[in-house]
Amino acid sequence: MTDESERAVQAAVEGEMRLLDPVVRASPDRVLALLDPEFTEIGASGRRWDVESILTVTSGGSVSAESPVEVSEVSGVVLAPGVVHLTYFADHQGRRAWRSSLWRLTRTGWRLYFHQGTLTG
Repeated sequence: MTDESERAVQAAVEGEMRLLDPVVRASPDRVLALLDPEFTEIGASGRRWDVESILTVTSGGSVSAESPVEVSEVSGVVLAPGVVHLTYFADHQGRRAWRSSLWRLTRTGWRLYFHQGTLTG
């Protein structure tokens, strides 16, 4: 992996971890700064989310500092210039899911374009 690719993957990982941070999630402005205007998610529940619906959930405090999301097996790859695909395993209070995210570089920085969660047994 080139230095540029490593920096791109690291920027996407840092953005993903910020989105899991309860302090960031409690701030609609901070969440908006990390989401692409065209953001969509297919949640582990099967529900489809967009920017507006995600802001409603994140500002509701669904992740607290007392029960943070445990993340492991983080992997990232540059798919094309300015596009990074991340995968990782997340465990939140026993709810375990594989997560997949697409981050893209915009004029305002790296932003989450697409996210999907798949529950595991």
